[in-house]
Amino acid sequence: MEGVNCPVFKKSSLIRVPLRLGDDAFLTGKISQKKVEKLIKILLAFKNLMDINEVISFRACATSAFRDASNSSEIVNAILAETGIEVEVVDGKREAEIICTNQLLERLDSDTHYLYVDIGGGSTELVHFRKGKLKKSISFNIGTIRMLNNLIKSEDFDKVKEWIKSLKISGKNISIIGSGENINKILKISGKRDKEILTLSELAEIDKFMNYYTVEERVKVLRLNPDSADVIVHASDLFLKIMRWVGAKQIIVPTIGISDGIVHELYLEYLKQRKDLMLPG
Repeated sequence: MEGVNCPVFKKSSLIRVPLRLGDDAFLTGKISQKKVEKLIKILLAFKNLMDINEVISFRACATSAFRDASNSSEIVNAILAETGIEVEVVDGKREAEIICTNQLLERLDSDTHYLYVDIGGGSTELVHFRKGKLKKSISFNIGTIRMLNNLIKSEDFDKVKEWIKSLKISGKNISIIGSGENINKILKISGKRDKEILTLSELAEIDKFMNYYTVEERVKVLRLNPDSADVIVHASDLFLKIMRWVGAKQIIVPTIGISDGIVHELYLEYLKQRKDLMLPG
């Protein structure tokens, strides 16, 4: 947010632990005990960091892997018992709502149709914006880990294509807004550090460039993390598909995502609580 009386959101640090719960959930239908134990240790570590930094509010959200896992309810209960942290399992619609709270909406051109595309390991969220308002949203069980494990059929892509067609925005002024770790890494590989925009042809060239290397070479040459090196080409492929289906010539990469939306929501809740406390009883 900009302005004299508006807050500024700044990331003091970004800590990521590549647990990849989807490797279990999407293949076996449940999350293994080994990964549950690791997850609890990770959450305890984050809780300690929050205590040290005197964090006043937080939210723990789980998405696609938890939605698919048959034992997600037991895991949520175990986490609460071991850490005191209550995990919210959010569905695709809720993810779209969180995205809508982002500061991003305030920067959009009112004359342009925007399709927000968030590609995760297990699902892809699509949100159509126009004039700063959400018009339509949907979640598909298509993600990079599912694609890596050959769990996606051609009919699944056809459903995405049909939904995009239902928007009836083909031929109009359209831009894709890309979200997720993979598109951020793709932007970094492009070398366009001072810009947030990739054209369709630029993304196609980067996709071709990355596919030239093996997974091991992507780690060594492109300096990708091992947990990104095997899925990033699936993300670029899906972004290219969506851009072509919708007729977009460029993708905007603002390097924000669902976590930023969560922070924005927490701040709005904080303001409401302060306002309620100040009201006369």
